[in-house]
Amino acid sequence: MAMRTTVSTVAGAIVVALEGSVDLAAVGTLHGDLTRVIRRHPGDSVVIDLDGIDALDDAGLGVLLGAAAAARDSGGDLEVVCNRSSLRERLERTRFDRAVTVRATIA
Repeated sequence: MAMRTTVSTVAGAIVVALEGSVDLAAVGTLHGDLTRVIRRHPGDSVVIDLDGIDALDDAGLGVLLGAAAAARDSGGDLEVVCNRSSLRERLERTRFDRAVTVRATIA
């Protein structure tokens, strides 16, 4: 399934919900989408909702880490929401959760 992003505001936070596969084929689109959101909302927290994805490869993790750095450079931050245990375990195993806050819910 092709990756798709949806941007909304939930409880004052900018939320980017991802759906589909976040893999090598999707990283260019993901990078562009996240860059636009961060530039439109400098200084804000951006929450990436991973609950709709069915795959996340290392290239996708790299884009998320780069987006976190860009958000912090603009005075904001980036967090990830994920309640699927297998994906949370992967984020822990790769130590992604040490660089980016990972939560189970948006609120």
